[in-house]
Amino acid sequence: MVARYAPLSGRCVLDVGCGVGMYTSAFLRYTPHVFGIEIEHDRAGQARSRARGVARAVGETLPFTNAAFDIVFSHEVLEHVSDDHQCARELVRVTRPGGRIVIFVPNRLYFFETHGIYWRGIYHFGNKPLVNWLPDVLRRRLAPHVRVYTSRGLRQLFAGQPVRLITHTQIYPGYDNIVARAPRLGRLLQTFTYTLERTPLRVLGLSHFLVLEVL
Repeated sequence: MVARYAPLSGRCVLDVGCGVGMYTSAFLRYTPHVFGIEIEHDRAGQARSRARGVARAVGETLPFTNAAFDIVFSHEVLEHVSDDHQCARELVRVTRPGGRIVIFVPNRLYFFETHGIYWRGIYHFGNKPLVNWLPDVLRRRLAPHVRVYTSRGLRQLFAGQPVRLITHTQIYPGYDNIVARAPRLGRLLQTFTYTLERTPLRVLGLSHFLVLEVL
């Protein structure tokens, strides 16, 4: 899906918030010029075992020169950074003109809050239904540790910046864990929800998928 909208072959790629390096290492199938940043020390170490060009850094202050990369990738990261507007500016800054920024972030309209919630000061792990549909003041009390985005809110992060929209849609989960445990059920869920991605109900998907081109 990423390669469809952001040509990867031979390009210089930055994975912002690369975690343990799963996507970082996957990009190496397309190009040897792959770099990543990760804030957590242990995860950065695991990522470095998969791809050499991983540094420990934050998204709001990327340790790279202007226009250094052809492709800048951010998978479920903007919702966690301290300042998502500053991080968005940094994504644009390090992308060369004609390069592309590929972003996944949580969708405010998805049925579940997937990061868990705080209730009476105690964190409760797991998918919590309908939390994202609450008014902002209530949602923030339950999930102060993570943002979710409307389509408009996500695009506003890049308002006034030198970018143009390539594509913006929503996607549903892949249910990989269910496929591993119960292949038939997992494939049935995949077929159903991937079909929804081709209908107006895609707006209720798990994540936004946004691709921008830097001017």
